[in-house]
Order: sequence, then structure tokens, then C-alpha cells
Amino acid sequence: MDDAARRHHHLGGVKRLIVKIGSAVIAPDGVPSPMAFAALAGQYAAIRRRGIALAVVSSGAVASGFRPLGFDRPPATMALKQAAAAVGQPLLMQSWSTALGSHGVTAAQVLFTAEDLSDRARYLNARRTMAELLDRGVLPIINENDTVSYEEIRFGDNDMLSALAADVLSADALIILSKATGLYADGDSSRVISTIASDAEDMAASHVRDERSSVGTGGMASKLAASMMSARWGIPTVVAGGHVPDVLTRVLAGEVLGTLFTPSKERMAARHRWLSGAARPKASIVVDAGAARALRERHASLLPSGVTSVEGVFDRGAVVMVRDPSGDAIAKGLTLYSSEEISRIAGRRSDQIESILGCWLSEEVIHRDDLAVL
Repeated sequence: MDDAARRHHHLGGVKRLIVKIGSAVIAPDGVPSPMAFAALAGQYAAIRRRGIALAVVSSGAVASGFRPLGFDRPPATMALKQAAAAVGQPLLMQSWSTALGSHGVTAAQVLFTAEDLSDRARYLNARRTMAELLDRGVLPIINENDTVSYEEIRFGDNDMLSALAADVLSADALIILSKATGLYADGDSSRVISTIASDAEDMAASHVRDERSSVGTGGMASKLAASMMSARWGIPTVVAGGHVPDVLTRVLAGEVLGTLFTPSKERMAARHRWLSGAARPKASIVVDAGAARALRERHASLLPSGVTSVEGVFDRGAVVMVRDPSGDAIAKGLTLYSSEEISRIAGRRSDQIESILGCWLSEEVIHRDDLAVL
């Protein structure tokens, strides 16, 4: 299959789309660009007329707000970044609302912290809310809630947020628009790698150079991480240049622009996508070599006999990281027992659980349906 045929295969039937826009595309040098917003709004209107529902993950709040605060470059400290975001977020939304309004499109502001999506109930509520907006023809403009976020509940950058948003909305594709026109071969901007398979992360990483725009927070490394994650989930992802004329409509038409990250053949189950992506572990369970091998190779359930220790305190139903004897993370899962209970049954057979705890909930510490191998 050649590149054009591959693009048509993966992108030709898209019905629900997430588009991520980098700060350097819409607010170069810290100044919102009306021309950029107008160009993107026109493409969104054209895409909507084709019956495609879409949501936008938009960077640019800090980039739009640091100059009104009197800075000549984005601030470095968290408090100043939050102040710039507080000033810039309404300016960002005003730019989107003006540009989209000329096409009769209503914009909605949706702000998240990582904690919002790490909690399963709040994650599902976010899915319902955004689905309702799309059903009513409203365009969600998604951003991290920078004003209230702190390090422990941050996504890190909007590239990762865009992959999580694609999961929340069960999107058919993700397009990440940036200053770069794709992943460059050996960092050479004249050579864009056309296609990367979902299992070729090490190869792709060898081409990444540590650089980012003057107003961005991610860089190609974060775009690669987000793209590989969404591709592993079964979501085709394209990284392309946001300044390329009509880039969105051309990518969806199958034109070979940017870098396509081809999806896994089977789409990961929704619960496993949430566990591997948005869910944040409360603590860790350490397992022996045999259990680690069973989890990695057979995606087996975790039995108490394979547990060697528990790190941290948690209740039943907590999200925990599962680590091998070397401390490497191998999976995330929802526990059926508390940390205190698991410590008591660690290394024991499942048929001993009731005699040790005085109750029996399950023979597994984590069932395979609640376990996502990383």
C-alpha cells in the first residue's frame, strides 16, 4: 500500500476528529494572529459541512497573556505562567469565537486538569458533556486549566491532552498542528517522515531533536509521545504544519502531508485506554518475575501469589502501578483489595484469601479486564 492509499484507508472514513493547535501556530511571538484563526475557522466550517464532528485542543493561553502582563517572553515560574494564562485564556476564546462566529459556529470553552480525567466518574461526565456539545453543533475549545493546575495534576503539555481528548470522545483521528511540518528524518526539516507504525517508537525517537518554539511548551518529543500513545490505542494520528494552507481539509482528503502514525490493528478497549492514559496511580504493587512475565506475555490477571510487596496506602478500587522486581512499571490497574488486605495475602494462594481476611471478594488482586499492560 503506497502512502496516498494508506492515508485514504485510515482517514477517509473519519466522522469524529480532534485537532490540536500549537501556540506557535495561532500566537507566534505572543501575539494572537487573526489571520491564523480565520484560516483555521474556515477549514473547520468546511469539515463540518462534510458531516464530521470535531473538537479543538487549543494552546495559546499563556502565549496570549504574557505580553499584556508586561513580559517580552513567556515566564518561567509556575505562578507567572498561571497569571499569564488567566489573562490570555479569555483573549484566546475571544479570538476563536470571533473567527468561528463568521461561519455561524458557536464555540464552547472546556478546561481540564489531569485530575479531572484521572477520576473515572469525572472522565465519563466529561465524555457526556462534550458529546452533547458536538450533538448540538457546538465546537468545544479544550485547554488545560493552567490557572489552577499545579505540578501534580498537570498534563505536562497539550499534546498529551489532545491524545486523551481523542480517547474521551472516541475520535476516529487526531491531527496535531505545529510549527514543524512533521517528524523530520534525522532532524532535517527538508525530509519529513511520511509514516510511522504504532510499534516503531524507538525508531521514531531516534529522529527527534530537543527543540521547541519560543512560545510552546512541548516540542517534537511530546508530539511523538502523544502520537504513539493514540496510535497504540487504535487512533490514526497526523502531525503536520499548522501554517500549511488548508492543511486540515487536505490531510482528511488523503493528501500526503506531515507524518501519519498508523494505528494498531485492534482498537484498545475504552476502559484499558483510560487506565493506560488518563488514570493516575495512587501507589504501587511489586510482583515477582513469574507474575511480571504472565502480565507482559499473556495479559493475565494478577493473583496474590505473584505479589511481593505494596508501596503506599489505598482503598479497594484504587488505580495502582504494577512494577516488576527491578521497579520498572509494567501495568496499571484497579485493585479489588485495599493495600492493607493485599499486604496480608501477598505471596499466598487465592484459596487462602478468605481464611486470612475473613472475607472473599475475588481470587484476583487485579482482574485482567481492569489491567492495562504498558
